[in-house]
Amino acid sequence: MKTIMLVCSAGMSTSLLVTKMEKAAESRNLEAKIFAVSEAEAPDNIDKIDVLLLGPQVRFLESKFKKKLEPLGKPVAVINSIDYGMMNGEKVLEQALTLLGE
Repeated sequence: MKTIMLVCSAGMSTSLLVTKMEKAAESRNLEAKIFAVSEAEAPDNIDKIDVLLLGPQVRFLESKFKKKLEPLGKPVAVINSIDYGMMNGEKVLEQALTLLGE
């Protein structure tokens, strides 16, 4: 099972995207734990995840999280703005899986 964490300002806008990603994972018969948190809550969850995706509105946090997570072998990326705006769970899930080398 892969664990994917989404981070945005308050963790609210990404919550809807989590639901769409879960449906996309289910349609692929893929076991994945996907959850969203605020940027303040993110550091407390780093040990639990395989990949971190940032909402476009918090892209300024990318280098900060990369410094912490990449030495641990955990990829970090910003969600494509169009996929985020369209709440395209399939594409964002694909982005996470690509980062994980799957």
